[in-house]
Amino acid sequence: MPLIKASARFRPLSPFFPPTHPWTRTAMRSLTVDSLNPAVRNVQYAVRGELAIKAEEYRVILKEKGQNSGLPFDRVISSNIGNPQQKGLDQPPITFNRQVAALMEWPQLMQLAPNAFPQDVIARATELHEEIGSIGAYSHSQGVPLIRQHVAKFIQERDGHPSSPDNIFLTGGASAGVSLLISLLISEPHKSGVLIPIPQYPLYTATLAQFSGAAIPYHLDEAHEWSTSIDEIKAALKKAKEDGIEPKALVIINPGNPTGALLKEETQREVASLCAEHGLVLLADEVYQSNLHRAAEFPFTSFKKVVCDMGSPVPLVSFHSISKGVTGECGRRGGYFECHNIPDDVRAMMYKMVSVGLCPPLQGQIGVDCLVRPPKEGDESYALWKEETTRIHKVLAQRTKLMAERLNSLPGVSCVDSPGALYLYPKIMLPERAIAAARTAGKEPDAFYALGLLDATGICVVPGSGFGQKEGEYHYRLTCLCPGVDEYVGKLEKFHREFCAKYQ
Repeated sequence: MPLIKASARFRPLSPFFPPTHPWTRTAMRSLTVDSLNPAVRNVQYAVRGELAIKAEEYRVILKEKGQNSGLPFDRVISSNIGNPQQKGLDQPPITFNRQVAALMEWPQLMQLAPNAFPQDVIARATELHEEIGSIGAYSHSQGVPLIRQHVAKFIQERDGHPSSPDNIFLTGGASAGVSLLISLLISEPHKSGVLIPIPQYPLYTATLAQFSGAAIPYHLDEAHEWSTSIDEIKAALKKAKEDGIEPKALVIINPGNPTGALLKEETQREVASLCAEHGLVLLADEVYQSNLHRAAEFPFTSFKKVVCDMGSPVPLVSFHSISKGVTGECGRRGGYFECHNIPDDVRAMMYKMVSVGLCPPLQGQIGVDCLVRPPKEGDESYALWKEETTRIHKVLAQRTKLMAERLNSLPGVSCVDSPGALYLYPKIMLPERAIAAARTAGKEPDAFYALGLLDATGICVVPGSGFGQKEGEYHYRLTCLCPGVDEYVGKLEKFHREFCAKYQ
């Protein structure tokens, strides 16, 4: 058989006959930050920003080098984020929730360890398994129908007004619901706006930036325990319209993040009336509704109850989550939102968008079921559930009070004793030399302070500039989740005094 001669068609691969490819003839476009969606470049999320990244670097150094790290601390304290079950903190998971989750993950445990689980846990897992089947399968895009029924019942019992499972959307944490709503409301880039409280949870400014929406800030009143001022909201509305921004929605965080403030019912009614008057959707972030440190003095009332009591037509979307409260199941990504006074065709658009993501995480949905249906008195799990939840509430309230007292005793620090949520938000008066040093370093003064705190103590907080604040004011947010409060606050006190002395 004759040999096939090398030709242009059958050219051997060799350095002398390199293959030709399209990218050798045309310049390939490079992937750079500048080539990305500009909206993404504008997103800022202070809770996991520069300080959190540096804290993780310190954590790695300590893990690798131990006592030879050369750092002036032996551990990093993550006080920057409300993550109750994070390693190094001491809030344990609720036993009932984890037992149900375990049986849903591996139903055979009911037979393999029949005496290891209380009967009410087995009954709950059996009921959910009959509805869901394997949690490895997709669920309904809006969430498991049975769990949505349970959420609706929880809301109805809480507020005394009807709730329909058709109006409930289960989500991968409350953040996913917030993101969905903002994406739907921004109808004209840079011209559609949402009113947000200042200080605010950075999720809102980050999500608005992502979808090219305009943030319309209204300031809370620190002198009156971070209260919400209707006049301040009206002024923000007026300014937005003068600037050519169309306000589409109003965000209320109740209890507040980072402030922990709770709205009075009278203020809630005024907010609802204002939203109805101006055609605003009311977005009620209520994920801290069970984190009440002085419930008799500062009770929680949902906006659903207020709006229904008033008979108001205001469109309302309310958010809740398993990440906060006493459950603290941040990593499971479970939450929900309820629509009220939302037209059916708009709700259909919501469904269309959640269906693109197929479904929220099943373990998160199961967590929601445990949130809205905890053990009842008389159930086998009730005594332990009551003991665990009472202890968590008590510890958080004690830490919050003690930390506020100690911070308020420091020169140049004032701190509202938060009645709710998981945080304190102290104001710090910084020396002029410290402010000048921060400007020279290209940092916001409170970020400069917080970086110094991290470098000296290993404590990671979030500077107030990440939440928004009035010009010339400086704050930081820290959680009340850290154990060893005396040592922890002692480090804060020592650093503050040394920092102020250094820059006097």
